[in-house]
Amino acid sequence: MRAHDLVQTSPAGLCCRPGGFHIDPLRPVDKAVITHAHSDHARAGHGAVLATRETLDLMRLRLGENFAGATQVLAYGETVTIGGVAVTLLPAGHVLGSAQVLMEKDGFRAVASGDYKDVADPTCTPFVPVACDLFITEATFALPVFRHGHPGDEVGKLTKSLSVFPERGHVVGVYALGKAQRLIALLREAGHDRPIYLHGALSAITDYYARVHDLGDIRLARDAARQDLAGAVVLAPPSALQGLWARRIPDPVTAFASGWMRVRARARQRGVELPLVISDHADWDGLVATIPATGAQEIWVTHGAEEALVYWCTQRGLAARPLALVGYGDEDEGTGAGTTDGIVVGDGTVVGDGGEAP
Repeated sequence: MRAHDLVQTSPAGLCCRPGGFHIDPLRPVDKAVITHAHSDHARAGHGAVLATRETLDLMRLRLGENFAGATQVLAYGETVTIGGVAVTLLPAGHVLGSAQVLMEKDGFRAVASGDYKDVADPTCTPFVPVACDLFITEATFALPVFRHGHPGDEVGKLTKSLSVFPERGHVVGVYALGKAQRLIALLREAGHDRPIYLHGALSAITDYYARVHDLGDIRLARDAARQDLAGAVVLAPPSALQGLWARRIPDPVTAFASGWMRVRARARQRGVELPLVISDHADWDGLVATIPATGAQEIWVTHGAEEALVYWCTQRGLAARPLALVGYGDEDEGTGAGTTDGIVVGDGTVVGDGGEAP
């Protein structure tokens, strides 16, 4: 069997033709396998959805009870057969419930990674590389400039700023699913035991995470007195950082937790005083370590800086190609893969918004 006999691209995105299902389809389809619950991958209106229990729960929170005609839970490591194709979900390490999709037929193994990261995250099951013949990898940060570093060091910048400016509130831009909860957990690991305040838009998903992970004292910012927010960490969606909502925070230090904060121009454009390079995607080193770990001889690249990673693969004798799927972008911001806001790095490559979730 060849790769194209098992997996193809279609107007709705990746499609497993023999199985009759799509992976993270961009439009309503009869059967969908969803890798995780970020809004650019998990959409409403499918006839049937297969995913991990956490992904289905989070989709209900975000999309409503009737987001699909039918749902089926598949735990990590369990296998179901769909149209003669064996389908198994394996941890992707991206956010709670995120999964890679392993498809097997006639001895051929293909893995669609979804979004993933290969570094420790206290709020989700760690990523595991999966042996396969075809690996379909994301490429959100697929440029050598993107080396995220240790998240503990980035959190250290935040805790240091809190000690230097105890009279100032620290409002941190975070994505609602995954980044907010991971930052809370990292702060707790760093010994920050004070209340952490949330914008209301972050509360429902954080409450769900708190059923699984101890996140400590979490409160809504709207219920706090202004003086309570002095010297406190306040988490908010990126869109709220410069809005009226943030004006009630005393002399705020504006921070943003994202892999894009590696690019100083991005921080300046957003008016970010304290950039925190914390990403829920694999960086360049993670991507180029994962690909050989799968043993795959054929690599398809999607969701980001595709050409650089394709070039890296071909230089090492791997068959690689970009998929150029349009419609996956920054969580909560609606920008699609391949879009750009004009940031130039390194050798002149333009870096766009495709995929940080974050």
